[in-house]
Parts: sequence; C-alpha cells; structure tokens
Amino acid sequence: MTNQDSNTNLHKKLAADNSLPSEIKKLISKSLTRRNVLAGVGAAGAAATLAACGGGGGSADANTVRWANWTLYLDYDSEKQTYPTLDAFEAQTGINVSYKEDVNDNDEFYGKVQGQLSLGKDIGYDLVVLTDWMAARWVRLNYAQKFSADTVPNKKNIIPTLASPSFDPNREQTLPWQTIMAGFTWNKEKIPGGIKNFDQFFAPANKGKVEVLSEMRDTMGVIMLSQGVDITKFTEDQFMNAIDFLQKKIKDGFIRQVKGNDYKEDLISGDAIAVIGWSGDTFQLATENNGKFGFAIPEFGGTISSDNMMIPTPSTNAAGAQKLMNYYYDPVVAAKVAAYVNYVCPVAGAQEELLKIDPALGNSEFIFPTAKTSAKLNIFRGLTAAEETKFQTAFQTAAGNA
Repeated sequence: MTNQDSNTNLHKKLAADNSLPSEIKKLISKSLTRRNVLAGVGAAGAAATLAACGGGGGSADANTVRWANWTLYLDYDSEKQTYPTLDAFEAQTGINVSYKEDVNDNDEFYGKVQGQLSLGKDIGYDLVVLTDWMAARWVRLNYAQKFSADTVPNKKNIIPTLASPSFDPNREQTLPWQTIMAGFTWNKEKIPGGIKNFDQFFAPANKGKVEVLSEMRDTMGVIMLSQGVDITKFTEDQFMNAIDFLQKKIKDGFIRQVKGNDYKEDLISGDAIAVIGWSGDTFQLATENNGKFGFAIPEFGGTISSDNMMIPTPSTNAAGAQKLMNYYYDPVVAAKVAAYVNYVCPVAGAQEELLKIDPALGNSEFIFPTAKTSAKLNIFRGLTAAEETKFQTAFQTAAGNA
C-alpha cells in the first residue's frame, strides 16, 4: 500500500471516529497532509536516523552551531531526512547547524555535561534546550552565557507571559523554545472512553501498563493537583504525601516505569497504555499511528512549563548560536515549527502566520491556548536549592533510582 493510500484510509477512519474530539481530528488530518513521518520511530530510532543527517556534539567548528534538543521538537521532512527551517537558516546565513536529539531527561543530560561545565570546558554544544527549573540552575551556576537585544533583536517577540521569569527576569541568558502542557495521554483502542481523572488513569484494567514522567515537576505536579493542592505554593508535607501516593502505585504494580521522553516508545509498542505525558508528543504520535492516542488536561488541572534555549558558557560559537536563536523568534519561522511540533508557541505574531498556513492549527487550543484553557494549567513553584535536593531525592527513591 502506498503512503497516499494509507493516508486516504486514515482520513476515512478519522471522519468516522465520533469519539475523537473535532479539534484533534482536524489537527491529525492536517498533520498528515503537512508531513509524512515514519510511523513507530521512537527516541532511539529517531536519534539514529537523524544523526545521519545532522551529526552534532563533536569538536568545535567556527562555522558550525552544535545544538542539543529533545526528540520530535523541530520540523522534519522524513522523505528528504532534513529539517526545512534549518535548511533555510543555513542557506540564509552560511552557518552550518549540527542538530542532535540528545536530550531525553533534564537530569540525565545535566549529568553528562556538568563536569565539563564546572571546569569551563567545551561540552560539545553551542545551544541546548532545557526546562525552566534546569535553566534556572544553569543561570544560578553561571553555566549560561548572556546575550543582548542587539544580538538577538527578535527576542522582543516573546509573548508577555513568558518575558520575565524569576530566574532570568530580563531574558539575558534564556529564551523559551516551546511551552509544554502535561496531562493524560492514553491508547484510544485500549481506553476508548478517555481519561479525565486518576480513578480512570489507575483503573484495574490499566494495571502494569501505566507510566509517569521522570520530570518530577510534571508528575508530582499532576499528583498534587489531583489531591487538591495549589502547586504554586505547596508545603513539604503536601509534596511528601504525593510521594507516598506515587510510591504506593509503583509498589502495587500499577506504574510500570518512571520515564523520560522515551515513554513514547512504550506507547507505540503497547507496553504502556496510559501515561502522564506531554501534549505535543501525543499529537505527533497520533499522526504517526493512525490516530490511536489521545490527550487531555485532567479535570483537576495540568502543568505548564517552558523548555529554554541557552548558550553554554564554554561555547565556542556563541555568535552563531545567537543568530540561530534570533532566527527562530521570527514569527514566520516560529509558525512553521509550531505547525509541526504542536506545542504552545512562545513567539508573538506566530499565530497570525500559522492561520495563513493552516487555520485549524492556527486556532488550536494546544498551540495558542485561550484564557479558558490556560486557567486549567498550573506552574510548579520554584524550589530552593535545599528543597530541590530533598524533593528530587525523594522522587528518585520512590521511582527506584536512588
């Protein structure tokens, strides 16, 4: 069967599927005409495939920007095995980009590079993308270089709600790449009714096929929200109560694993059918797998955070990295990325550009959330250094990693 025949059949299935929300149906249908992604490629497989067309993380080159990012986080043409917006950047600037999907988990990546960072040695990257709390650590430890409005003038396009975080109030060392919603993801064939609460998430039929994120703030944030806790100002006792809940679900055999970005592989294989996952991942997985995965913000609320571009202090090509950051804050370019990744776009003006490309995506609540959707999303409060150590240790112990 040809790809065209497969897509035609999938469009028919989507049209007949009354259980699929109309917006998600539109997103998946539009995605199929927008890109042809190889179904079933997980984090490891994708890394191997994409390494062939990118490289990255190697020795310094004055004309190359080495970029580490998460999987499925940049527009990709599977037929040509290239990244269209990166191709355009290289053609415009003459700067090469060595792009690697080398971030699976914030702590895991940090563990690989912290030793070199502490010694001021090149870590093999000129640009990295890490989540708010880890970005805050890099800023606190002076591991991220400063840049200015002169070198990254398009940073003026950042949406107002993200313009002044406590860890980088002037956005001199970080710039959001995408903003992430965490909630419930499920296999629609196994759980046709969907998931809105923990009673459904931990239903007896799901036992042993549930996974949660190794990103502590997302997993613990969702658990605490389910317990009625305000995660913008929770106490240590409230956090530890949620840890007890997590530990019990692991001990009882409901939760099979606590995983990073590679939880997607287990959804594809069927080893997991219900996860605390990320919205953009779900839409891409649905596109690649006949629309079989669903996502919802829990009825009690979900979490929201940003992944941030940063230039490591030992970078040998900060100038090139700043040009790349500036390029991706052009609303036209940001719209092209948003159309692929389906995460919340941090660039003002991108919605207007995406409406020109694809009205369904331009009006998507999951890329440009309205106030109603945003009201369901919560930011995990900042932690002191002591809290971060204590809470992360408790989380890793519960997960069986400490």
